[in-house]
Amino acid sequence: MAEIQLKGLAHSYNKHAENPEYAIRQMDHIWKDGGAYALLGPSGCGKSTLLNIISGLLASSEGEVLFDGVRVNDIPPQERNIAQVFQFPVVYDTMTVFDNLAFPLRNMKTSESKILTKVGEIAKILELTTVLNKKAANLTADEKQKVSMGRGLVRDDVSAILFDEPLTVIDPQLKWKLRRKLKQIQEKFKITMVYVTHDQLEASTFADKIALMYEGQVVQFGTPRELFEYPNHTFVGYFIGSPGMNLMAVQRCEQGLIFGDTVFTLNKYEQQCLDDSDSHNVKLGIRPEFVHVWDKPNGEAHLSEVEFVEDLGTYKIISLKFEGQTIKARLQEDQKVPHGQVYISFPEQWLMLYIDEYLVAKDGTYE
Repeated sequence: MAEIQLKGLAHSYNKHAENPEYAIRQMDHIWKDGGAYALLGPSGCGKSTLLNIISGLLASSEGEVLFDGVRVNDIPPQERNIAQVFQFPVVYDTMTVFDNLAFPLRNMKTSESKILTKVGEIAKILELTTVLNKKAANLTADEKQKVSMGRGLVRDDVSAILFDEPLTVIDPQLKWKLRRKLKQIQEKFKITMVYVTHDQLEASTFADKIALMYEGQVVQFGTPRELFEYPNHTFVGYFIGSPGMNLMAVQRCEQGLIFGDTVFTLNKYEQQCLDDSDSHNVKLGIRPEFVHVWDKPNGEAHLSEVEFVEDLGTYKIISLKFEGQTIKARLQEDQKVPHGQVYISFPEQWLMLYIDEYLVAKDGTYE
């Protein structure tokens, strides 16, 4: 297995233009050996481009790719020992499942006895044992994708396995099962895995850590919980969660910040960061899960109006008009659904300050 390091990496598809546009903007990033990672982001953010640079299918315009500290920029894909599983299954239809799985090992001149053992082991893990003698052309879409995955898993020398939206063609009912299976394989063999997806649920259920990309950059790298509780960028707040974070564009005032007629005070560290910046791009953000809803005046609660309620079965999302902006809140399962005018409060612990779209820590201990 390998640690994958990106050093000063950037890529432009028109690098010789007078003003080149960058699909990947300069970044430094490390995926540690043996970890399960997700590369998450919307279409067009640079996920697949980055994956293809790592595998060697694409040469980066700038910077270095290192495997265990060794520069691999000039090493061709077939010599990087990287297995890549694509969105659509890549199998040899005229071969049996056994021969498909054995193909990489036979190319490495592996003995037939070892091939028999290794293919049997991987087929059992992926639940392909009963179809080993079937021609790949006769398989279902999910079986073909499992074969495609198995060809990477069967090799002992693989440095990492890269998955590029591998479950797109899989029936929704089977997606969870396959994700769980991949996770079990990763935990058993300690293979470095990078899983590209635009689906936050896929990323959260597979990965120990998520790299969230936006406009060609990794804007946050952390656990699913860290991305949810402490979004480092407003886009992380917007993209993670359903619905995403409430964001309020605020103005400076003597007491701190003001939104409409509502004043928000800051702690000492936040106020110092605000004073040190001359930016006018200042926002406050809070997750719907952390907005408190009251049916009567309560301490620091602010008056708002109910717009509508979405019943999602196990919980409800309420949309409220607050100072002219719609704010969403998630009601507790047993909480009474309010009507008309209600009061909302924003616990200080979960009210986040953003300057130029980036999070200002409550006390400077996280970025």
